[in-house]
Amino acid sequence: MPIKPRTPTNLRDVELDAFDLQILAIVQRNNQTPHREIGLEVNLSVPSVARRLQRLRSVGVIAADRSVLNPDALGSRVTIITHVSAESEAIELLDAMKARFDACEQIQQCYYVTGDVDFILIFCTRDMAEYTALTRSLFFAEGNVRSFRTFVAMERVKATLDVPVGLTR
Repeated sequence: MPIKPRTPTNLRDVELDAFDLQILAIVQRNNQTPHREIGLEVNLSVPSVARRLQRLRSVGVIAADRSVLNPDALGSRVTIITHVSAESEAIELLDAMKARFDACEQIQQCYYVTGDVDFILIFCTRDMAEYTALTRSLFFAEGNVRSFRTFVAMERVKATLDVPVGLTR
C-alpha cells in the first residue's frame, strides 16, 4: 500500500517550528520512541509531545507509521530498477499506467520523471522469473509502453525513505 497523507492538507502551508523538526527527526529514526524519551531530548512535556505528534499525523506531515522489513529475512529477493518510456503521453493513458504501477505490490517506488524516460520503478521480487511475469502483464499486456530498461541491483548499499530534517525550512 502506498504511503499517502491522511488528509488533503496543503503541506506547504503547515507551520513547523524547531520542536516539530526535532520530534520529526527522532520519530523518523524510530517511530516507537516513547513520548517520555522524546520529551527529554527536545525539552518538552509528554502531553506536549503527544499533541504535536497527533497534529503532525492529522495534517499529513507524518504520512504513515510503518515497520521497515529486511527483504533478506523474507527469503531471496531481487531489487530491480526499471526505466519505462510511454508510447503516448495522453493524460488518460499516463494515468492508467500510474494506476497499474500503483496497484502492483512488487513495485516499491514509482516516479513519473522528466528526461529520456517517463517512469522509474523500483521492484522487489522473489526472482527474475517473477519480474519477467510482471513485465509481461505490466508492460506488454496492458499497453502504452514503448520501451523499458532493466537494471538488477547487485548490492543494496543504502535504502531509505528518510527525509532530511533540517532545523530551518
